Order: sequence, then structure tokens, then C-alpha cells
Amino acid sequence: MDKDSNKATFIFSSVMVVVIAILLSVTAISLAPYQEKNVRVEKMKNILTSVSIPTETSETEAAFNQYISKQIVLNNKGEQITGNVTVFDIDLKKELDKAKTGKTNEQLFPLFICTKDGKSFYIIPIRGKGLWGPIWGFISLESDKNTVYGVSFGHKSETPGLGAEIETIKFQQQFVGKKIFDDSGNFVSVTVIKGGAKPDDIHGVDAVSGATITSKGVSEMIKRTVSNYIPYFKKQGEVASIN
Repeated sequence: MDKDSNKATFIFSSVMVVVIAILLSVTAISLAPYQEKNVRVEKMKNILTSVSIPTETSETEAAFNQYISKQIVLNNKGEQITGNVTVFDIDLKKELDKAKTGKTNEQLFPLFICTKDGKSFYIIPIRGKGLWGPIWGFISLESDKNTVYGVSFGHKSETPGLGAEIETIKFQQQFVGKKIFDDSGNFVSVTVIKGGAKPDDIHGVDAVSGATITSKGVSEMIKRTVSNYIPYFKKQGEVASIN
């Protein structure tokens, strides 16, 4: 066969495409365990950040095992589920989306309990929508299951200097000490307020200037996700008063 013919060129190109596709597939498969581990470690790091335990990547897993005393899977009734499903198996987006199709009875929610300085902290993963894409994070509550101890937020594609500010310490620090229940024990969450929260507002924080949609997304994300954990907290005993 003439090596300069169109047929030879076509065959050569086809073979190269197949070979490259196989090599890419093999590479993807071989790297998958490492990628999954990196995602898992990054999640651990963000969980620890929400309870003020910063770590280097190489130390994250050891610190997580040291401070996270319990990892619980809950159903939508606040009941602990046992079995083969672990907290890291749960895709929170898929679980939250089940509410749109009326499958709330199938929902599962991960909860992490941190023990630090002799105290327990409840860490809840949260997820929602910003202006340009998904936003997510973790919110930790003190042992009273009411007072916010810390938060850690992330995003996929929010605008630098605007919506992306939800990742900054300045924004996240506002949530510390805020309450998710009112003085009657009703869940009210924490709201990001456009124009700024009043100094004595124990349920509000200042919105990011110029990022109204992202700020609303944070409010909605916290309220919608944390509400699923209220049945569990109620089962654990009376929530502490805000006074």
C-alpha cells in the first residue's frame, strides 16, 4: 500500500486515535484512586477549618482522625443510619435534589462530630447556588447545637472581588457566635443581609458588597441544608436558649 495515499493516511490516523484513547483511559483509571484521595483530603481539611483547626495537606488525615470523634449518617427524620454507607459516600447535592422529586424519605445526610478541648462541635456540610455556579462549605455548631462556632465556604466560579469573597476569613468570621434558633427554639438560621446586619442581630451577617445573588445563595444554602439536621438536634435534647 502506498504510504502517501489517502487510505494509508486514514488508517494511520485511526490507529493513532485508538492508541491515544486507550492510553488516556488507562491513565485516567490509574490516577482515579489518587484523585479520589485528594478530594477526600481536601474535604477533611475544610471540615477541620470550620472548627478552627488549620492543617498542612500532609497532616490533614492524621488531624482529622484525631479530632473527628464521630461520623454519622442521618435520614430525614434525624435517625442515625447504620450499614455500608459512610459519610464520604454521600453526594450532598443528590440528596438535596431528592426533595424536588418528593423522595425525602430516601435522603441521607452526613454529620461530623469534633471533640476539641473537651468540647463537642457538630459539623454540617452545606451546598447551594451562587451567581455562576455551585457554592458549598461546612458550618460548625457548639455543643448547644445553636451557636455557630465557625464556617468554611468554597465556590466553583464566583467573580473575584465580589462573590468569591465568601471564601475570605473576613466574611466567614462574621458567622462566629451567631445563632440558628430564636428564643422560642424555632429554627431561623443565619441570614446574609444586603446593606448590613444590625450590630445586635444575632441571626444576621453583612452581605458581600456588589454580590447580592451570591449572598442570597449563602443564606439559602445554610437554611435549606441545616434544616435537615434539626430533627436530629431535637432528638438529642432541648436546644440551649439564646440568652
